[in-house]
Amino acid sequence: MNPTSALIVIGNEILSGRTQDANIRFLALHLGEIGAPLKEVRIIPDVHETIIATVNEMKARYDQVFTTGGIGPTHDDITAACVAEAFGVPLELHVETANLLEEHYGTDQFTEARQRMAMLPRGAKPIVNAVSIAPGFSIGNVHVLAGVPRIMQSMFEAVRPELKHGAPVLSRTWYALNIYESAIADSLESVQKRYPDLDLGSYPFRREDGKRGVALVAKGTDVHELDAASGLIKELIAATGETPVEGEPKS
Repeated sequence: MNPTSALIVIGNEILSGRTQDANIRFLALHLGEIGAPLKEVRIIPDVHETIIATVNEMKARYDQVFTTGGIGPTHDDITAACVAEAFGVPLELHVETANLLEEHYGTDQFTEARQRMAMLPRGAKPIVNAVSIAPGFSIGNVHVLAGVPRIMQSMFEAVRPELKHGAPVLSRTWYALNIYESAIADSLESVQKRYPDLDLGSYPFRREDGKRGVALVAKGTDVHELDAASGLIKELIAATGETPVEGEPKS
């Protein structure tokens, strides 16, 4: 069995609609690449009790858990303190991180707010931030990342070698114009029953020129099963009288 991953997106700004999350897709794709597929995503507010309860629940259920958001210098950046409480350890100044931040900002500009970014749970290991210095951290099976996409991506790449890996999740996609899900639903279900270990899905789309169609996607770790299912998907599309095209639909 491949290791499982989950993501906790923390932030009132996400729930209010002020900020659109751009991290879920990145993590889903890259965790699939290393064979540790993303199985669940929770979006929660900056509420102390909610963060602690969610971290405790998810870290017990999944092999590795990622959080994004809430590790900056402002009053509502409470993720580090909550994760510390979830693990039953104190939040304390991480001397190496403090020295790094002080060197970066200068002693005069290493304000109390910035010093907060050097407070980590006891025993946590910093995750290098090549974009803006202030690190994320790992403790147990929880990896705490920034919410800003380019910083989060940098942190993920830094911690990636230390994550649990499995067989990469591969995919095959076929699509066609002028077909509807109802026309292929039964045939696709029969393919799914034949290959229960694969994840099959159908995704309607509309191109910029107004033409509509459906993309059929098969995902899994067994390349032989994927190739066989892909062949059946191509055939079931062709059986509708439309032309199957391999790959993602073009806009």
